[in-house]
Amino acid sequence: MSNAAKHPPNVKPETAVLTHGFDPSLSVGSARPAVFRSSTYVFSSPEAAERAFDIMGGRAERTPGENVDLVYSRFNHPNAQILEDQIVPLEPGAVAAAVFNSGMAAIMTALLAVLKPGDSIIYTVPIYGGTQTLIQGFLEPFGIHGIPVPGGRSDLLDQAIRSARNLGVVLIETPANPTIVMTDIQRVCDTIAALPLVSNGASKPERPLVMIDNTFLGPAFQHPISLGADLCIYSATKYLGGFSDIIGGVALGRDPALMQKIRSKRSLFGNILQPDECWILDTRLPTVYLRMNRQSENAKSVAESLHGHPKIAKVYYPTLFTDPEQKRIYERQCIRPGGLVSIDLKGGKTAAFNFLRHLQLARDAVSLGGVESLACHPRSTTHSAWSAKDLDEAGIGEGLVRISFGIEDLGDLLADFEQALDLI
Repeated sequence: MSNAAKHPPNVKPETAVLTHGFDPSLSVGSARPAVFRSSTYVFSSPEAAERAFDIMGGRAERTPGENVDLVYSRFNHPNAQILEDQIVPLEPGAVAAAVFNSGMAAIMTALLAVLKPGDSIIYTVPIYGGTQTLIQGFLEPFGIHGIPVPGGRSDLLDQAIRSARNLGVVLIETPANPTIVMTDIQRVCDTIAALPLVSNGASKPERPLVMIDNTFLGPAFQHPISLGADLCIYSATKYLGGFSDIIGGVALGRDPALMQKIRSKRSLFGNILQPDECWILDTRLPTVYLRMNRQSENAKSVAESLHGHPKIAKVYYPTLFTDPEQKRIYERQCIRPGGLVSIDLKGGKTAAFNFLRHLQLARDAVSLGGVESLACHPRSTTHSAWSAKDLDEAGIGEGLVRISFGIEDLGDLLADFEQALDLI
C-alpha cells in the first residue's frame, strides 16, 4: 500500500521484505497483510474517481507520495499493491513491480507493451520452451521478427544488436534453460548503450530494452537491473513461490514510465495475479533467501559429487564450468551457483528415462524452485515443441536430465541419485 509504515533506511533485502510496503493501520492493525477479496472499490469522491481513471489510463502520472483510489480488481487491488511494494527491495535498482497470473503472462505483457509490427527481438537460445513458442508462434506471425542467438556468445550478440533492424528488445535467459549456459548481462547493456538513439515514432528518442528472465538465480543470486538491464522478469511459480502450489509472474523495472506501460497492458489483458495468490506469494517472500541458499548448497554438493561418474557424460553446473568465458561471467555476475543442475547421461533417452524411473526422493515433474527436488527430461517435455535441429543446436540432447534441488537432507539426496544411476 502506498501509505507504507516507516522502516529503517539502508537495510538488506531480506530485512526490507519484512518491513517495506505494508502499513498495519490500513489493515485493522494486522501484523501481516490480510486477503482483500473484492471486485470493485468505492471512490472517496467523484474527483478521486476521475483521477484514478486518468492515472490508470496513462493520461496522468502519480505524484510522489500520492494515494490514488482503487478502481476494479482487473486493474489493481490491495494485495497486488502490497506484494508489488514488498517485492521491489529484493531486486536492487528496481523502482516498481507488476504481478501477473503466470510467468508467461509477465513475459507476454512486457513484450507487447513495447513491441509493434516491424520491430525485431533478439533472444538467447536455449530459452524456456514457452518463451520460444511465444516468439516464433505468435510474435513472428504478428509481424515482429525474432532473432535467436546462442546464449553465452557475447560476440554474436554484439553483432546481432548492431545489425538488427528496428530492434526493440533483447531478451536474455541466464542461466539458460536447461543447459545452464550464462550470458554476460552487462556487456549486452553496454552494447545497447553505445547504439544511437532512434525516434521510432516515440515522444522521445529511445534505445532497445534489455529484459532478463531471472527465474533461475533471482532474486538471491543474480541482480540484472544493477548490471544495467531495464526489466527483470520472473516466473514467481518457482523460487519466489517455493512450494509448487501457486502460479504467478513478476516484472520489475527501473523506469516508472516503462512499468506504467506494462501495467496498462495488464489492465487490458486482465492477467493480474488474484488476491489469494498475491497473499500466498507475499507470505513466501521472507523465506526466499533461506530456501535458495539451502537449495544451492544441495545442488553444489551433489553436482560436484556426481562429476566424473562413469554413467554421466557431463554435469552442467556453474562451479564445474571449464570454459574461461563462462567462468568469468559466473564469477562477475552471480553470488552463488543456484539450485539447478543438468546431467547428460551416457545411453541417451533410454538411460535418462530409466534414471527418472528409479528416483525415489526426487520426483519426475517439470517446474523448479520448490522445496521438493524435481527432475525432468527437457527434450520430451518442456522443450518438446522444438524441432530436432533446434534441440541439437541448443545442446538439449536425448540423455539430458534437468534437476531442481529442494531442501531435503543432502545425504538422502545423494544416495537417491546414486542408487538411480546404479539401476540404469
